[in-house]
Amino acid sequence: MRILLVEDEENIRDVVKLNLELDDYEVVTASNGRDALKYFHEQHFDLLILDVMLPEIDGYQICEQVRLTNLEVPIIFLTAKDAAPDRITGLKKGADDYLTKPFNLEELLLRVQNLIKRSSKSPENTPEIYQFGENEVNFRTYEAQGNQGGFNLTKKEAMLLKLLIDRKNEVVSRQQILQSVWGYDVYPSTRTIDNFILSFRKYFEKDPRQPRFFHSVRGVGYKFIETE
Repeated sequence: MRILLVEDEENIRDVVKLNLELDDYEVVTASNGRDALKYFHEQHFDLLILDVMLPEIDGYQICEQVRLTNLEVPIIFLTAKDAAPDRITGLKKGADDYLTKPFNLEELLLRVQNLIKRSSKSPENTPEIYQFGENEVNFRTYEAQGNQGGFNLTKKEAMLLKLLIDRKNEVVSRQQILQSVWGYDVYPSTRTIDNFILSFRKYFEKDPRQPRFFHSVRGVGYKFIETE
């Protein structure tokens, strides 16, 4: 099990990391919010531990960004902000648990264990292997079967495809796609998204000029349509 620990106080970060590793977790650490989001989008994690007060991007913003694309990964806030409104804010942003400093290390480890155990039983919105029409996508390995045979998706292609499939038959706005797939302050042009949709049509549509699955909604966004 892999944990992303985001904490800017070095002594706390080192102690928590050591004890998690003694419990056989693989731990990746970040000392600021921007690095944390970068690691989250590049790697797989089974749980996140977030401080609130962080350089560059705070823990609340990290939690919001994660929840745009992932509703399943457990998130624990570990923070000195102990007022009731702070706890309420953290939980409203999508956290599963909120532990204040100073904290009991054994209690933290138990909460981590319980959340990971609970989340491992929860199904994801879209199956790991998803089929539509005569196409198939493996979202864990990024392998796909399309109208021209087997190929590999890039990570960004897989993220965008999963977002559209999770929201199938709904319009997904350009803003949501940019936030979900590219993250804070790294927005490409909307033409980049158009190119991704064109690629999906080339991969998966029998006639890309008359798409069955991947539709553009002028001035709004994009839609994945799947009918029985």
